[in-house]
Amino acid sequence: MPRILLIDDDAQLGGPLAAYFQRFGLALDCALAPSAGLALLRQGGFDAAILDVMLPEMDGFALCRAIRKDSDIPIIMLTARGEVMDRVVGLELGADDYLPKPFEPRELVARLQTVLRRQRLPDGGHSLRFEGLQIDLDKRSVLREEQGRMWELDLTSTEFELLSLLAREPGKVFSRDDILNRLRGHEVDLQTRAVDLLISRLRKKLEPLDCIKTWRNAGYSLAVGRV
Repeated sequence: MPRILLIDDDAQLGGPLAAYFQRFGLALDCALAPSAGLALLRQGGFDAAILDVMLPEMDGFALCRAIRKDSDIPIIMLTARGEVMDRVVGLELGADDYLPKPFEPRELVARLQTVLRRQRLPDGGHSLRFEGLQIDLDKRSVLREEQGRMWELDLTSTEFELLSLLAREPGKVFSRDDILNRLRGHEVDLQTRAVDLLISRLRKKLEPLDCIKTWRNAGYSLAVGRV
């Protein structure tokens, strides 16, 4: 049973949510403060984390940044106001998804199932090889060549899925709406800015390799030769 960690200072939220999650085969642990949540994450055994933005000690954005220093665990952010900027900042820091408060528990479960499915299921049993870039779809790892050596990149689940999407059909132009729909697996309010930030973050990790091409008013494609 997948284990989920909720870090939220609302003591009334964890119990009912844990009972609801059990109906879908998900186990929920709760921490009321970032320090307690980080301590639990260091012990291991969790498959995803849910972070509230408004927290004591540090806000959810700082907590997301701290988690991303050591882990690529899927992260869903809970944004109290549901403002676009909260969502953008969360994605920029490495979150995989976001959900405005108040939320429907069923929607949270659906989003968790999506990120867990992306994290766990094999993607075709083979590797994709390009000039200076290797993508192992089984191991969910990416190697980039630099100065004659191959370096493994530290990508989040969403970054890996984005790169894999582009790499499966190199040269094909994917619109921003295509990318969001394919990555999330269900209908959401589309945010063009969110896709641009994901692309920017992925490009930075791929440097000095320049392989993602922007097509003005159209979208993005992988522009690198196969080997």
